[in-house]
Amino acid sequence: MRRFGVFLLRHISRSAFNVLRVTRTCCLHHGTFTVSLPCHRSTIPGHSCPHWRGVGSIAVSHHIQDLRGPEQRLLNKLYDGLISGQRASLAESITLVETQHPRKKELAQVLLQRVLAYKREQERRNGGKPLAFRVGLSGPPGAGKSSFIEVVGKMLTGRGHKVAVLAVDPSSCTTGGSLLGDKTRMTELSRDMNAFIRPSPTSGTLGGVTRTTNEAIVLCEGAGYDIVLVETVGVGQSEFAVADMVDMFVLLIPPAGGDELQGIKRGIIERADLVVVTKSDGDLVVPARRIQAEYISALKLLRRQSKSWNPKVVRASSQTFEGIPEVWGKMESYRDVMLTSGELQGRRRAQQKVWMWSLIQENVLCHFQNHPSVRETLPRLEERVTKGDISPGLAADLLIKAFSTSSS
Repeated sequence: MRRFGVFLLRHISRSAFNVLRVTRTCCLHHGTFTVSLPCHRSTIPGHSCPHWRGVGSIAVSHHIQDLRGPEQRLLNKLYDGLISGQRASLAESITLVETQHPRKKELAQVLLQRVLAYKREQERRNGGKPLAFRVGLSGPPGAGKSSFIEVVGKMLTGRGHKVAVLAVDPSSCTTGGSLLGDKTRMTELSRDMNAFIRPSPTSGTLGGVTRTTNEAIVLCEGAGYDIVLVETVGVGQSEFAVADMVDMFVLLIPPAGGDELQGIKRGIIERADLVVVTKSDGDLVVPARRIQAEYISALKLLRRQSKSWNPKVVRASSQTFEGIPEVWGKMESYRDVMLTSGELQGRRRAQQKVWMWSLIQENVLCHFQNHPSVRETLPRLEERVTKGDISPGLAADLLIKAFSTSSS
């Protein structure tokens, strides 16, 4: 990934490029290809195995070197197990994409390219329509997200669906550890052979969505899971991250929690395709109805995201199961409407671009922080900033200047 950051920075800082025609032997499917590869003359230490087995498409991985024998066997084992629906292979594959080891991150990208190619072929056979439905679920702590997911998940597996749950737990800022308690709370669903639950720590990621969640979704779909539920931590502007990786964004709201409309930011409500008032049973039925009416009124004042869908507000109880089938009915209606209009496919294409730039920014920042000139200058400038000798803006400009001067 660091080589990719170097490539990007050189791409930004220089205007002269050459287009090289490279012929290589593909190490994943023994054959050859010829491709025009735009890159600067000094940035190609060796071309890697590109793999994009879609209809006439070839993706070139600039930063991956040729695979060794054990690596090739590992990837073949993971890929074969993954597409045959083995949960152990899926879990190991997600672990691979979550790793911070540089070489393993490169292997993960090779695996992802193979899975993407497999998915494209499956979608082509399905008339170009996605085979899986991605749903993001968010809400304040105590909204009953885990209970809701377990009840809905059990209902869906009972109807013949395969359900994958990517549940993200907050990490400790001190130790970096995470309780990963979602799998413990979803006891029934975790024992279901048609369900897969993957708890992951946030590792300090803003909004509770790890940087690899998007890649884990791809792997789950490649393993044959047609419903992917992504549960996130908390509510706030940072929760836009999950809305940019799913087909439908569902906001869960508990009743009788005070002034709900003031307690949740407007931005996150605008992104919601469906609002579910949870715990609508017993003494909380009346407050749940009141909150439902408030949100119905509020949503009328907000700008619509979709030309084909008006956000809905429904009530449900995970304890009594009341309203759960209706909630899924709304989700199915949304999927059908968005597929028919073509908005769902368009949303997915836009999301891929958003995540590409998000990862570019993250990797370039990492490269900047680890650059020798920056690491040498940073302690001195941090000390001067904390003493008030210079402004943070000037310190940032000096660091950027030190970086650009040594990189040119």
